[in-house]
This record gives sequence, C-alpha cells and structure tokens, in this order.
Amino acid sequence: MVDEKQVRVQDDLYMYVNGKTLEELVIPDDKPATGGFNTLNTNVEETLIKDFNAMVNSLDAVDEPNMGKAVKLFAKVKDVKKRNKDGIKPILKYLKKIDSLKDVRALNRNLKEFVLGGYPLPIDLGVNADFKDTTKHCVVISGPSVILPDTKYYQEGMEQTKDALLGVWSGMTSKLLSYTKLSEEDQAKYLQDALAFDEIIATLVKSQEEWSEYTKMYNPTKTSKVASLLKPIKFKKLLEDLFGMIPEQIIVADPKFVKGFKTLFNEENFELYKHWAYVKVLVQTSSFLSEEMRTVGATYSNALMGLATVSPIEKQAYQLAGGLFSEPVGLYYGRKYFGEEAKKDVVSIVKEIIETYKKRVSENDFLEQATKDKAILKLSKIVVKMGYPDKCDELYDKFEVLDEDSLFECVNKISYIKTVDGFSKLNEPVDRTKWPMPGHMVNACYNPFTNDITFPAAILQAPFYSIKQTRSENLGGIGAVIGHEISHAFDNNGANFDENGNLNNWWTKEDLKKFKNKTKAMIKQFDGIELPQGTVNGSFIVSENIADNGGMAVTLEIMKNLSGANYQEYFLNWGKIWCSKQRPEYEKMLLSVDVHGPSVLRANIPPRNFDEWYTAFDVKKTDKMYIAPSKRVVIW
Repeated sequence: MVDEKQVRVQDDLYMYVNGKTLEELVIPDDKPATGGFNTLNTNVEETLIKDFNAMVNSLDAVDEPNMGKAVKLFAKVKDVKKRNKDGIKPILKYLKKIDSLKDVRALNRNLKEFVLGGYPLPIDLGVNADFKDTTKHCVVISGPSVILPDTKYYQEGMEQTKDALLGVWSGMTSKLLSYTKLSEEDQAKYLQDALAFDEIIATLVKSQEEWSEYTKMYNPTKTSKVASLLKPIKFKKLLEDLFGMIPEQIIVADPKFVKGFKTLFNEENFELYKHWAYVKVLVQTSSFLSEEMRTVGATYSNALMGLATVSPIEKQAYQLAGGLFSEPVGLYYGRKYFGEEAKKDVVSIVKEIIETYKKRVSENDFLEQATKDKAILKLSKIVVKMGYPDKCDELYDKFEVLDEDSLFECVNKISYIKTVDGFSKLNEPVDRTKWPMPGHMVNACYNPFTNDITFPAAILQAPFYSIKQTRSENLGGIGAVIGHEISHAFDNNGANFDENGNLNNWWTKEDLKKFKNKTKAMIKQFDGIELPQGTVNGSFIVSENIADNGGMAVTLEIMKNLSGANYQEYFLNWGKIWCSKQRPEYEKMLLSVDVHGPSVLRANIPPRNFDEWYTAFDVKKTDKMYIAPSKRVVIW
C-alpha cells in the first residue's frame, strides 16, 4: 500500500510523488530547471566533462580521430586567455562584409557566399526531405526568426512584456555594439534599425502555434512564382549558383511571409536589413569571443530563463564540442556507458508495445477496417533506433580543429562544411538510416518522414528505465515514453503520413472526422487551464497530449497480462518521470514556445482518462484527480 503523505495521491499525483524532492531540489545558477530530464542531462554533462578533461591531458590516447577533434575543440573553448586576447577581432571581417554592402545589387552579388557562410538574410533557405516523397530532397523557404521567443509577444495586449524583454535585449546589444569600431551615433542607429526590421518580420512570419501544425509547411509552389514574390532578390540566380540548376518548384513553409516579402525587403528598407544583419552576427557570435563579450551576450537569454549567471566556461566547452561533434561524442558515450543487457531488454519492450498497439488498433471501436489495416501496416514498418548508431557520418572526417584558428573561425569553418553538405544533398536520395539524436542526448523522438523512433542511450536510465526497477515501474517510465513516441505516428500531425513517411491521407472520410472530434476533446481537456505563469493553450500542445494518452493506453494494456502487475508502481513512476523544478521566467516562456505541456499536467491529466487509475488508488468523485467518465478521452 502507498504511505500516507500530506498531499493525497488521489488529489495530486505529481506533488504526492515529487513534493519532497521538489523542496530539496536546488536549480543551479546557470540552469533554468532541474529534476527529471534535466537532472539526467546534468549527470551526463558532468560525466562527459570529466572524461573530456581527462582526454585533453592524453589526447594521443584517444583512438577515434573525430572524438579527438571534439576534445581539441573542448580545450579551445576553455582557452579563455587566447579568447580574451582575440577579443572581437575574429568577427570584424564578417561585420565589415555586411557593412560594405551598398544596396540590393551588392547583396545579390554576394548571395551565395552569404547563404553558405551563415550570414543573416531576409529569407531562410534549406534542403529537406520532400513530404510527398520522403526518399527525395526538396528546397524549402521560410522567413527569419524574431528577437522575442514568439510572434505572440508582438501582439496587442503584450506591450508590457514586449517592452521589458526588448529593453533587456537592447541594453545587451548596445553593450556589444560598443566593442565595435562604429561611432556612438552609428551604434544607436544600427540598434534602432535592427529593432525596426524585427518589427516588420513579426508581422509576416508564423507563430510557434502555427509552426506546430507542421503538415501546413508543405506548400509546393512554382519557382517562377516564388522568384517573382521575392524580388528584388535574384532568387533564380541564387538557386543556379547553389545547385547548378533551378528546381521546378520550391516548398514554401510560410506562405504569408513569402507573399508579404516586399514589405520586409526592398530598396527603401535595405539599410534596415543591413543593420539588422550586422547586429544579429554580433549577438550570435558573442559566445565565441572574449569572456567579457560572452557574458554580455548571454544577458537576454538569461533574462528569458531567469538565470542568475552565465554558464561556466567548462560547460560551454562541453556543450559546443558535444553539439558540433554530436555523433562521435554520442558513439563514445553509448559504447562506454550503455550496456547490451539494457539494450536487449528495452528493445523487447518496444516490440511488445508495437504488437500491443496493433492489437488495440484492430479492436478499436471507431475505425473502419480499411483504416485499421493501414494503421497496422504503419506500425509494422516502424524502425527502432536504440542506444546509438553503429558508426558516425563521414562528414565529420572533413572537420578540422586547427591550433592557429580562433574559436569563432573554428566553429565557422565547421558550420560552413555542414551547410555546403546540406545543400549538396538536393539531388541525392534521403539517408533514412541517419539518427536524429546522438547517444548522449536525454531525449527521444518519432520521425514522421522516416517512420522511425529513436531512443538515445542517455535516456535509458532511472527513473525512466533500470534493470533494477520492476516491470511495472519500467512500463510507467520508459514503456510509456516509447508508447508516446509511437503514438506520434497517429497524432494530429503524424496521422497525415503513411507507413513510408510520405504525406498521404490513408484515412476514410468518416474515420478522419471521428479522429478530429477526439482530437478536439483532447484540446478541450487541457485548454484554458490557469497556472501561476499563464494560461495553457490546448491546441498548441495537443500533439504531445495525444502521444502521452496513447503511450499510457498501450502500456496499461500490457499491464493487464503482466504477471505480478502493480498499477500503483506504474502510476507512481509515471508521476516521477515528469518531476521538474523550473524558474518562473522559464515556465512562462515555455507556455508560449514549447509544444509539450507543463510537467505537472503531463503527470496529472493522462491517468484520469483510464479506469486503472481509479482502481489503483480508489479514486472517488470527491477527489481532485477524478474526471467523470463522459469527459475521459482515450484515442489509441
């Protein structure tokens, strides 16, 4: 039986399980949150920082060349003495390049260099898998990002928050501009123009909520039409320069932006663009320069997340090395810290969940047989990527970490190689074996374009998973998370893609209508909930809530046939994995930009939809963790 506590489990599972832990947890000064995923991430970070430091002192003993490069980069970041000596010098030629642009014609002459060099542009161009045929690549275009976390901050009624945050950003940027060779008058002008250009961007680009419906990104448009809308940019010449040919169509991810592009970028606005680009380079590169500039450059992001201090240099070194060399570092971590016994056990859980999912779909009471058959086929085709890949991409062989290069030059050269490689993929088939997450990342994902799930080694730890935990606990932890990722194949976005990852409606008309009604019920269950830091937007987080619901449904189904099944252990561990202590500023920002719901709701709402919850803890109508049967939602 469960011990009696001050908070009753029937009233608040999240606080019942995590209350004492939350009281004891202390958020590190350089972190926005701790607990759950964050604690595991910190543990991995500390482990690898220790390993990196050891390898720095014995670099010759590192037998994997690309891991050796990561270690060299780690050491270069930590060389504060050289960074302070270099100061702003490493980026001066890049700032000068932008400043030297006289007009739109000058930019057009330099467009290819600016795209490949990562210079800020009024358009964002990339190569991705084609939604309709994910074996092929396509060219995708969208707009630049705004300064604030979301376009929502620019809307009427948000003036106080907007002014406060832009005030912090402006103060930070003003300090960074003082390091340049610009006059004080020009510094003020560049800042003013950057803000003015950002204000126009905010009227044109999508909000985070709009981006969350990613199927609406697929808008194939004739290249000639896109080129016409993007004047005065010479778009066709840019495509010819980048690809040696002009594709017949472009995928417009944000139609509103492309249609309104002329109001953002034109001869009259050119100086606004130029000063915006100058300022953006300065802000984005500040973390690679002197320690003083790195500290100043973190002011705005620290304010957004409520951080008291900039991240220690050693952590920056690890995060940069672990990011730019993600696959080699992930391979190192996986091979050293992930056991084959655990991998074998988790893979068996995945297979059981997929088979159980098929059973639930076949017994589903709202789908016609034709739709069921397609859903079961999709489940049969899911590819499982567990722990870490067998090898890393050969692209890493091209990366160099030269002693004579400044940190910025080193990072910039690697970024250039990655960008060129990305554009070179246009006429090559999509590599479906590529892992979207490295082995040292504490996370998991479903990729709708390849119909696969990825579980990096780093997440396969307690409380999510442990061979020392009971099967009931593991099902309430990693099992439900695996079920969550599989359920993304059938959420409001993923349900639009077939077993091969192609955008393709495989539903009957009536079934799709029923599914959308269930989706509306899921939106309603969360929408409008008032929390200390704001109001929950049920539409924005619906895909993740559908996935949580599906993950719980399928693992509870497995529990029915589990010898010695303990439903209390299951639900208690479910509540435990969402433990998170966050700074108020960070919580407030996440409500606007994160498609995942707040941790307390992820812990407390899904259980209420299932009979097993009520039986496990004798939950009654008078308890706060009760929902009337008519309001319970189970989709998968």
